[in-house]
Amino acid sequence: MDFSQKVKDLAKRSTHATKSALTEEATKTSVVLPLIQAFGFDVFNLDEVVPEFISDVGTKKGEKVDFVLKIAGKLSVLIEVKPISMSLGSSQYSQLYRYFGVTDARLAILTNGRDIWFFSDIDEPNKMDKKPFFVFDLQSHDAGQVQELARFQKSDFTIEGILEAASTLKYTTAAANYIKKQLKDPDDEFTKLVGRQIYTGMLTKAVIEQLRPAIQASLDEVIRDRIQDKLNIAFRPDAPAVELKEKTVEPTGTQSEIETTEEEIQAFMIVRAIAGRAIDLERITMRDAKSYCSVFVDDNNRKPICRFYFNGKSTKSVGVFDAAKDEVKHQITGLSDIYGLEKSITDVVKAYAG
Repeated sequence: MDFSQKVKDLAKRSTHATKSALTEEATKTSVVLPLIQAFGFDVFNLDEVVPEFISDVGTKKGEKVDFVLKIAGKLSVLIEVKPISMSLGSSQYSQLYRYFGVTDARLAILTNGRDIWFFSDIDEPNKMDKKPFFVFDLQSHDAGQVQELARFQKSDFTIEGILEAASTLKYTTAAANYIKKQLKDPDDEFTKLVGRQIYTGMLTKAVIEQLRPAIQASLDEVIRDRIQDKLNIAFRPDAPAVELKEKTVEPTGTQSEIETTEEEIQAFMIVRAIAGRAIDLERITMRDAKSYCSVFVDDNNRKPICRFYFNGKSTKSVGVFDAAKDEVKHQITGLSDIYGLEKSITDVVKAYAG
C-alpha cells in the first residue's frame, strides 16, 4: 500500500472516530496508532514507539507524553493526543511546549485524530514555536498536502530535511494565507501598497475605497492569466495528450455519433485547472456523449462535476453539480465565463475529495 492510500484509510478511520470515539484512548487506538504505523514505525517495538513517556518538567514529576518516536535509538518526535471531540488550542499547545523544552526532540506533533499540528524550533533553538509549521486535516486535504505529510515517514526522516521543510512551509503557508485573504477582500494596507504604484495623488480614504474593487478585479485577472498560461502549455504540440475515457456507454447516442470538439477539450482543461487546486489533477476525467460532455472525479458516475452543453446552434451552457448531485445550468458566451463558476466547481470537487 502506497502512502497516499494509507492516508485515505486514515481519513476513513478519522471520519468514523468522529462519530464513535468518545475518549482520548479511543482516539489513540482508532486513529493515532494507525497514523504512527503509516509513518513506518513499529508500534509494538519499544525501541521505536514509547507510549506514556515520562518527562519531568521543572518541579512537576511524572509528566507523561502520549508517545515518543525513536529513530536509531534517538528520541526524535513527541506526540501529544487529545480526544477527537476536542478542538486543538492553546491549552494543549502549552502542555506540549513544556515537554519539548526538556527533551532532545526537534519535532512535536499535537493531534486530536483529525487535525495534526506539526511543531519545531525554527524561531529559537530548543524552544518550541508558538505556531505549527504544518497543519494537516485527515478529513479535508489535497494531494500536495499528502506529499508534505509523506516527509515524516521513518524511511525519509532526516531532522535537517524536516527543519528545512518546516522553515519553508511556515513562511509559504503564511504568505499563501495572506494572499488568499487579499484575493477575497483587499485590506487597506494592501490597497495602499498597490495604490502607491498606480495612483499619483494622495491616498485618501475615498480614493482607497475607489481603488479597492479595481485592485481586486486585477488580482482575479492575474489568476485567470496564470491558468490560461498553463492551458496554453497544455495545448503545445509536444504536450502530452489528454486521456479521454470511453468505456462508459451513455444513453444519449452511440460512440460513432460522438465527436469530442476542441472547444470541449479546452473547457475540460479549464475545469481541470480549477479543480486541481483542491484535488489531484489525475483524478479529473472527461467522457463525451452525443448531447453533452461530462467531467467526473475518479471517472465515477456518482461523482459528477459538470457537463458541457456545446452542441446548440445559438447558445452554450455549463451545468455544474453540487454535492447532492443537483445540476445548475449556466449559459456562457465564451470559455472564459467558466472561470466565473470557480467556487461552484471547487465546492463540489472538495465534497468528493476524500
